[in-house]
Amino acid sequence: MVARMHRSATPRKGRTGRPRSAEADQAILRATRAALVDVGWGRLTMGEVAARAGVAKTTLYRRWANKNELVVDAVAVLFDELELPDRGCLRADIEGVVLQFGALLARPETKTALMAVVAESTTDEALRERIRSAIVERQKRLVLLGRARAQARGELPPDAPGEDGERAAARNMDLIFDVIAGAVVHRTLVSGEPVNAEWGREFAALLLSGLSVALG
Repeated sequence: MVARMHRSATPRKGRTGRPRSAEADQAILRATRAALVDVGWGRLTMGEVAARAGVAKTTLYRRWANKNELVVDAVAVLFDELELPDRGCLRADIEGVVLQFGALLARPETKTALMAVVAESTTDEALRERIRSAIVERQKRLVLLGRARAQARGELPPDAPGEDGERAAARNMDLIFDVIAGAVVHRTLVSGEPVNAEWGREFAALLLSGLSVALG
């Protein structure tokens, strides 16, 4: 899924010239993640990234206004690797995506980049909004897909009709995403505990018990 380059990293309006290179984009984002691991947020510069990627610094600035935007996009591409294969039932689907998510967060490049931009976003509303749009909102697709499959199997009830039903379903999906993402991020990045098969099974069972009450 990395090949579907991230939608938020698009040329700015009014720019002209040669078309963007997907290969250059990937090289820049890889270099950004590697530089973060090696030198940390404080010492990361656009010049450092350009040198590692083998491109001119002006090439970076044609794509990203600053290192905040660049790092968010570098993280977002990693999260686009998450998938939700159909494993036959909702519990197995949840376990599968939780394990993928935990493995992704355990990678040094993901951990370093995500913690850096989240920390920086506490005083930067524009950066916080970019994280929401480029990472959070895009990954809600997994919750929507899981719900649709579970409803098709009869594991979850259909959404209530009308606008009220749509709003309730949207609120539920937001809450489910927050529960899953929050639990995995806390366990991996805060507690430093593994997201393994045993924990995935226990978490899926707990989440499903709550869903049966909330949606039943």
